[in-house]
Amino acid sequence: MTIIELVLPLVAILGAAVLFTNAVEIMGDRLNLGAGAVGSLLAAVGTALPETMIPIVAILGAVIIGTGGAAAGEIGIGAILGAPFLLATLALFIVGLAGLFYRERRSTGSEITADRETAIPDLAFFLPCFTVAAVAGIFPLPLVLKIIVAVLLLVAYVVYVVRTVKKGGEAEGDPPSNLTLWPSRSEAPTWAVAAQLIGTVVVMGFGAHFFIGGVEHLSGTVGIPAGLIALVLAPLATELPEKFNSVIWLRDNKDTLAVGNITGAMVFQSTIPVSIGILFTPWQLDFLTTLAAVFAILSSIVFLGFLLRRAPLKSFVMLGAGSLYIVFVATAVVYLVRG
Repeated sequence: MTIIELVLPLVAILGAAVLFTNAVEIMGDRLNLGAGAVGSLLAAVGTALPETMIPIVAILGAVIIGTGGAAAGEIGIGAILGAPFLLATLALFIVGLAGLFYRERRSTGSEITADRETAIPDLAFFLPCFTVAAVAGIFPLPLVLKIIVAVLLLVAYVVYVVRTVKKGGEAEGDPPSNLTLWPSRSEAPTWAVAAQLIGTVVVMGFGAHFFIGGVEHLSGTVGIPAGLIALVLAPLATELPEKFNSVIWLRDNKDTLAVGNITGAMVFQSTIPVSIGILFTPWQLDFLTTLAAVFAILSSIVFLGFLLRRAPLKSFVMLGAGSLYIVFVATAVVYLVRG
């Protein structure tokens, strides 16, 4: 039964991700948004909703309803930090792996040709925001400073959204000619595109919710702590939309959408969920959450360095991000075994 609880939601998440990419490209074209805005805003925020809901539900449940207590705070902090960590390590690794796998059918081979004018500003927003959030969790801050940090993070994301929309960027290839779920061969109306877009996000959210339930059920059997589940296993499931969408776009030579989907989600995850965590949890990072934050920052700095070099970005250089994820998981296992 546990296997079914894991497999069925996973299939739902991946299937919804395919339909989401189809709808979000059409909607972006209808709104006259460039590839950068579509990847970094529409796609990134839409697919970030499932993993964002986990800490929000846990935290607000503890604050408003009074359920969960300390465990809710632990789950909330782990899920909030786990998402950007996974994006900065495993997601970038998968993009590199997809570039190598599809190199024979891609016009640029294994070279990643994402718009640097989109990816570099994304990382330039992410790094200071996430670093401030991590520091705020390592060193205890008075309530007033916590409120100031949270407000500044929210303002930073508003500035990022305005800048990204204004910049837009050039369209990357033609949008899909047909909406997948529209039964007629005629052009789908905008309401149908919006319905598919919203519907797939809802499916991804429910799929992620039930997947986490299966993981928690399994973890209860093997004795894995809730904090470690929230930090590693929960984001691994809920971040699948970003990874799978990016693989689809990379296969179709839409590198700006593929990379922007990840870097844009990193900006979102380092501001909106973090501000909620700072305000409504103790926001005190333990050894594993601190290590995850440090690895996310380190991987982002390295990736930013490759982008700033302006030299061709080869897929294989992005594989190194996966090594940090492996090191973290190995460290977490040793830490757990030693108690």
